[in-house]
Amino acid sequence: MVITSQFDSGNIRVIQAQDPQDIQLAINKDNNSDFYQWFHFKLQSTKFVEHKIVIGDLKGSAYPDGWPGYQALASYDRDEWFRVDTEYDGDNLTINFVPEYDSVYFAYFTPYSYERHQDFLSSAQMSFDCELRHLGYTIDKRDMSLLVIGEEAEGKNKIWVTARQHPGESMAEWLVEGMVGRLLDEDDGVAKSLLEQNTFYVIPNMNPDGSARGHLRTNAVGTNLNREWETPSLEKSPEVYHTLKAMDEIGVDMFLDIHGDEALPYNFVAGCEGNPNYNTKLEELENTFKQALLMATPEFQDVFGYDKDEPGKANLTIGANAVGHRYQCLSYTLEMPFKDNQNLPDPAYGWSAPRCQQLGEDLLIAVRAVSSELR
Repeated sequence: MVITSQFDSGNIRVIQAQDPQDIQLAINKDNNSDFYQWFHFKLQSTKFVEHKIVIGDLKGSAYPDGWPGYQALASYDRDEWFRVDTEYDGDNLTINFVPEYDSVYFAYFTPYSYERHQDFLSSAQMSFDCELRHLGYTIDKRDMSLLVIGEEAEGKNKIWVTARQHPGESMAEWLVEGMVGRLLDEDDGVAKSLLEQNTFYVIPNMNPDGSARGHLRTNAVGTNLNREWETPSLEKSPEVYHTLKAMDEIGVDMFLDIHGDEALPYNFVAGCEGNPNYNTKLEELENTFKQALLMATPEFQDVFGYDKDEPGKANLTIGANAVGHRYQCLSYTLEMPFKDNQNLPDPAYGWSAPRCQQLGEDLLIAVRAVSSELR
């Protein structure tokens, strides 16, 4: 029996693995950080034998409220990922599983590999409507890549989309892949209409170092990028530094920052109600956006979500708040679940990569609903 995580986004530590009925594992912390929750590993063992895999010490994980009701993901081919029988006792996550093949992968959510990221960027640039730009380097010297979709012209709105500030939230890049795919579909009426009025600036992965390292929440040196937007630095947060520099040069009329939430089993958005310069126009834009998305897909809801900030009390180190304040624009954080969408449960797959992609496509309908009123 072999358990390994020495691959892109892999993360696990083997405590004990001699008996299939007594496999003891632990999750490594992000580098220079106390955050841990993301796991991704391969089990190679005897097929058709029952295995009991226990991932321990989760009471001290980043989001212990994320474990109750959670079902782990497994895959034989690293393409189709399905939910498996999983229990949580307050500190230990137990996966009971009978593999049908010699090896099987397990993960906290469907991984989005750095190689797929490169393939996605390269494929997107082949479209007539897309340009691939280099913004700078991460700490590990990976590219910070920007997709510019649509012709840049005076008078057009500049709509920015970022994903995976927190690298373990891989659902964010799955959503962006779906969104970009629709934007680049020459036969799609919504896309054609949007690109007449808007140019999209998309960063599919804000944290490629953390993604490759198998981190949950931080970059290569343990920085939580979504707390760096007030004063980013090349030493701690070059990813945000380069992004803000590009935003200042280009301008921003709308911003969507895509994330995943460990605990809440819903899709929802968080706005900028607490920003010092929040006003009636921004409130109207937020409401129009939400209503359009509610009409576009039953996957979205506006009942459950984060508590709203009090007026003037927003944390301006957070991406959506900082950008909304800096550019006086409509700015939303969109959150998706690690578990399932409780309003539309799928016992076999839970909230999944294909559903993320579809939500990314549907999101463009809400963008179109507000685009003519952004300025």
